[in-house]
Amino acid sequence: MDKWIPLERVLRFPEVTPEQVTAALQQCVDQVRNNLPAFEAKFPAANSEHNFYTPGPNTDWTPGFWTGEVWLAYENAKNDSDRFLFRKAGDCQVDSFLKRINIKHYVDHHDMGFLYIPSCVAAYKLTGSVSAREAALKAANQLITRYRPIGEYIQAWGTMDDPNNHRLIIDCLLNIPLLYWATEVTGDGKYREVAEKHIHTTMKHIIREDGSTWHTVFFDSNTGGFVRGATCQGYRDSSAWARGQAWGVYGTAIAYKNTGRAEYINYFKRIAQYFLTHLPDDLCPYWDLGFGNGDEADQPRDSSSSAIVCCGFLEMSKYLPQEDAEYYTSLAKRLVAALIRGYQVKNDCVSNGQLLHGTYAKKTPYNTCVNAGVDECVIWGDYYFMEALTRLKNPNWEMYW
Repeated sequence: MDKWIPLERVLRFPEVTPEQVTAALQQCVDQVRNNLPAFEAKFPAANSEHNFYTPGPNTDWTPGFWTGEVWLAYENAKNDSDRFLFRKAGDCQVDSFLKRINIKHYVDHHDMGFLYIPSCVAAYKLTGSVSAREAALKAANQLITRYRPIGEYIQAWGTMDDPNNHRLIIDCLLNIPLLYWATEVTGDGKYREVAEKHIHTTMKHIIREDGSTWHTVFFDSNTGGFVRGATCQGYRDSSAWARGQAWGVYGTAIAYKNTGRAEYINYFKRIAQYFLTHLPDDLCPYWDLGFGNGDEADQPRDSSSSAIVCCGFLEMSKYLPQEDAEYYTSLAKRLVAALIRGYQVKNDCVSNGQLLHGTYAKKTPYNTCVNAGVDECVIWGDYYFMEALTRLKNPNWEMYW
């Protein structure tokens, strides 16, 4: 068996049909409705345990994805009764996010976009909520406090006075859209300026020669110059962490949308090609792209990475020439079909999530992780799976990011 699926073999897998998209999306909406009694005033943890999420407070970097599911369910609801239920839950959660940013509870990090885009930016776009707008703008103001003019990037996490913390991570490409939105609604260009400098710095350093990506890049605290790259959540520094590669695909698509920089198309294609040519035989990646179909086949998958990539392909297809657009749209349809076939939750007795076989973090002898959410549902995978289905159902969908 070949270690990797050559790209032409990916194209031999079937595309998802419109009927399959409709059925899969309805299953997702039904699952969100079923979960509302437990998760209207509380939030799922970042990952399930034995495939079931438990409710908890609005903390960590992940609750926004659940609220994003609620808003996607609101948009895809078939009747007014369901829309009322989802709107009520979404508004309740927006209030929680406003309270969180007002009291500054665990917000001194770069994940303001993950928290406030699918929750509050989405709410503002869909309902005009004044509270959602206030919360998201406060989150944008919090995010730019982490900008480092020397080096021109947003520091990922950690105190700003420790030189060991001078780094960005690839995930932040999905936090940056919060700043573009802030400039759009306020007319203040400071947010866009920070966003574009961070994106350019990321693109300059994060992509390796073979099209794989670093998870994190460290900078000199005095000069802002590149010191080293690392892949702290992958198998080892020299490998390619699947979710990081996926953030690169979707993040580069959004970066092109917001900047129009032609070189970002090439970056997107290189990152996408590496991901596609390192897929195992069911088109869902292992948690690290270094694993193949051989002796490493007992390694866990990360279905969330595939869902993220599908969203990136469908977004970038809007801006490419017709042949390229059709190619990436077709790839997204094949990857979604694989997720529906082998990974979607179809029975709430099996799980209260949406997408099985995700991986949050896996410990190896070479990284700094602890095992968390290994072969479980992960809340961002659930969200991006719903987003990908929504995009396929409605190609003109106005994205939250």
